[in-house]
Amino acid sequence: MISRIDLRGSLPADLRDVLPRAELDVEAALEKVRPICEDVRHRGAAAVRELTARFDGVELESARVPAEALTRAVEELDPAVRAALEESIRRARMVHRDQRRTDTTTRVVPGGTVTERWVPVDRVGLYVPGGRAVYPSSVVMNVVPAQEAGVPSLAVSSPPQKEFGGLPHPTILAACALLGVEEVYAVGGAQAVAMFAYGTEECRPATMVTGPGNIWVAAAKRLLKGRIGIDSEAGPTEIAVLADETADPVHVAADLISQAEHDVIAASVLVTTSVELADAVEKELPGQVSATRHRERITEALAGRQSGIVLVSDIEAGLKVVDAYAAEHLEIQTADARAVAARVRNAGAIFVGPYAPVSLGDYMAGSNHVLPTGGCACHSSGLSVQTFLRGIHVVDYSREALAGAAPYVCALADAEDLPAHGAAVRARFDWEVPA
Repeated sequence: MISRIDLRGSLPADLRDVLPRAELDVEAALEKVRPICEDVRHRGAAAVRELTARFDGVELESARVPAEALTRAVEELDPAVRAALEESIRRARMVHRDQRRTDTTTRVVPGGTVTERWVPVDRVGLYVPGGRAVYPSSVVMNVVPAQEAGVPSLAVSSPPQKEFGGLPHPTILAACALLGVEEVYAVGGAQAVAMFAYGTEECRPATMVTGPGNIWVAAAKRLLKGRIGIDSEAGPTEIAVLADETADPVHVAADLISQAEHDVIAASVLVTTSVELADAVEKELPGQVSATRHRERITEALAGRQSGIVLVSDIEAGLKVVDAYAAEHLEIQTADARAVAARVRNAGAIFVGPYAPVSLGDYMAGSNHVLPTGGCACHSSGLSVQTFLRGIHVVDYSREALAGAAPYVCALADAEDLPAHGAAVRARFDWEVPA
């Protein structure tokens, strides 16, 4: 059901080349989404309606979800689901509110200060997938940090569903309503990203687009990056578990299965020092998989080249492997898990010990579940309040403070053969700045 890679002994020079990884050819998808985005750019709402009919089989009179549909979705929401969403929102707000940065002023010289001022982007388009599964939790994870950052204008887009009259799934609409989001669109795929990037008669253009999606969404974000800011090109979801002989194979198997449930190209990787644990997990997987609703999807994901069990000699080697893999989600199930977790350098989110499964982070930990995939955690962060903020340096110098800096400015301007830079300083004084 799942393959093994034996890295006991010396580790290869470039671990990334030997570790399992899902392949997602976003570059190949670019040329397919380019005409879609250009169509929306030139024809606006008409193009969005036609593309929605072609790809989703839904005829839209308007892409904008009516206010009454949002109200109805909350009224009809299962009370248990409502309570869970409200608690998820509460916990996410607690964590993300503490991320808000404060302005900092540094006195460089008497009369000369630099202030770093944190300003939210003007408008954000938040994409919520709605294909193979429904993700109201992604509404929470995108909207809460944007709201806590102080973004003044938010809009959510999610694919229309035939079975719900061409609207996004009602649980997604309910999550929007619980968060106070009134601007929601029934648009999916690359056309949704293009709608936010270029704007239409119905939807004002956004400054930034965030949220996970399929390969077409990722390709559209890559294509339009620059015109819009993006969080990341989300790839297939992935979990890595670093475990030793103290881990419970039932827990490990369940957690590998939980991520494989997302998609046939989802990645589930166990890195372990224990052959006995590897054997026990392999023995445990078939029984747990057979008891799940999405067993075919999970079986394909676990058997794929992106998943596997990696054997290592010790925890030191295991840390090198998981740092090279840079997982979206990394669980530490070892003795002294907290100390081991503190040594990890590359991961989107780290889950410490047997009682912090990835499922907790997906919904209720308070952390964000929009995280870097495909090894990008070695240089990128997950979605947070900082995603929606820009640091602006405000330079405030008096005449005297500028006079003190002038000789240095002019010396560097001359060294770079940019004499007009020095002249712009000299023009403010009735004396020559000494060479």
